[in-house]
Amino acid sequence: MMGSAPIVVRGVVLQMSLWLLAVLLGMLGSEAARDQDEVKFLPGLQKQPSFRQFSGYLNVADGKHLHYWLVQSQGDPASDPVVLWLNGGPGCSSLDGLLTEHGPFLVQDDGVSLEYNPYSWNKIANVLYLESPAGVGFSYSDDRNYITNDTEVSMNNYLALKEFFRLFPEFQKNELFLTGESYAGIYIPTLAERVMEDASLNLQGIAVGNGMSSYEMNDNSLVFFAYYHGLLGSRLWAELQASCCKDGKCNFYNNPDPNCTGSLAEVQRIIYSSGLNLYNLYAPCPGGVSNKTTPLRSHRLGLFSAAKRVCVCVCVQKLRGLASLYKQVRLDPPCTNSTPSSLYLNNPYVKAALHISPQALNWTICSAEVNLNYGRLYMDVRKQYLKLLGALKYRVLVYNGDVDMACNFLGDEWFVESLHQQVKRRPWVYSDADGQQVGGFVKEFNNIAFLTVKGSGHMVPTDKPVAAYAMFSRFIKRQPY
Repeated sequence: MMGSAPIVVRGVVLQMSLWLLAVLLGMLGSEAARDQDEVKFLPGLQKQPSFRQFSGYLNVADGKHLHYWLVQSQGDPASDPVVLWLNGGPGCSSLDGLLTEHGPFLVQDDGVSLEYNPYSWNKIANVLYLESPAGVGFSYSDDRNYITNDTEVSMNNYLALKEFFRLFPEFQKNELFLTGESYAGIYIPTLAERVMEDASLNLQGIAVGNGMSSYEMNDNSLVFFAYYHGLLGSRLWAELQASCCKDGKCNFYNNPDPNCTGSLAEVQRIIYSSGLNLYNLYAPCPGGVSNKTTPLRSHRLGLFSAAKRVCVCVCVQKLRGLASLYKQVRLDPPCTNSTPSSLYLNNPYVKAALHISPQALNWTICSAEVNLNYGRLYMDVRKQYLKLLGALKYRVLVYNGDVDMACNFLGDEWFVESLHQQVKRRPWVYSDADGQQVGGFVKEFNNIAFLTVKGSGHMVPTDKPVAAYAMFSRFIKRQPY
């Protein structure tokens, strides 16, 4: 028996050696795959960036391939956080966030050139822009089936994160933040619910901008927002109060009273069909007042249903035919101009630089096919927020531009207050070239803050880049707002 010990020891050593060899080979394989994704030269820039960037595909379930674009931090990539960014829709591309909001370079009106953004969020973080779900932007599925829903999307986004950290194991230990805007108000908390159960992912918090948090609160608050911004007039307001409200409580969400329904139809006409810029009440609407929006309908949602789809980028510019012809329809959020981004991203030299698969469709800001076939399963995400807050370790930020009518600030403020968090509201300030400025107002709770950005619409980093960067920096660094 004594004589067999060396054999056992040698066997264990051999097994360990084989295991280490497998691990090393796996790491080398992932590094090789990752290195093939590195963007060596990006067209449109006068000078190539000093930071590294990668673009390629994260393979998830059922033959789905989600396009990602990682811009490493301009600070210290090895220690700076990893920030996932998702735009909404459902069906809109996160590259809109990169090229027009807070990416390191912004597309110019010519659709050819890029200019560096002095307020890029990758100044202090490694930012991962993910085009999700499949069918959005350059993401695709082998079977071309783009019918999906909230649950499937949250799982595939989770699997994409796992694949990302497999390709980039050096970021596994870094702090992880999940962020997004608009319908990402559903994407982010439902993803966070999965991520917080995975101890291998170093989740630290979430931030949602102008997000859909509650369909009911968004609908109800929008009518108040419209009236107090001078859009409805005293006659219509009196009719709404008489037919939609009782005992001081108004129901603009699913009120069965036909008089209420009729008054709400007039509200919809004013908000959506009078040429107002839905995403920024005080900004012009590109194309002028003839550029009206046509909200899509859904059997799942209440009487004042247009608000839900507008918030999540589901309105289209005159659908040019029946909605069933979605494969021929271009879906643009209202009062936006995605032509520069479309021209840039569909340039064959740009697509080659980004390693875009030949199986991917031409890039559009939003996919009508994904949107019209999307299953909305969550009418609010209160349960997900309470779960995050109950863990007592995650930092949560809900922020809103205060002149956005799509997902208005009042609805999200009501939502945060419904979580039974109370504290005094106060101004927050930031510095720009003219000195200290009031950025908006903030309510800070134990682990969650609700913050408004004064004078900003739906896309806060586009409208107020300095304030947005100050807000983001304080969130990431755990500084008071």
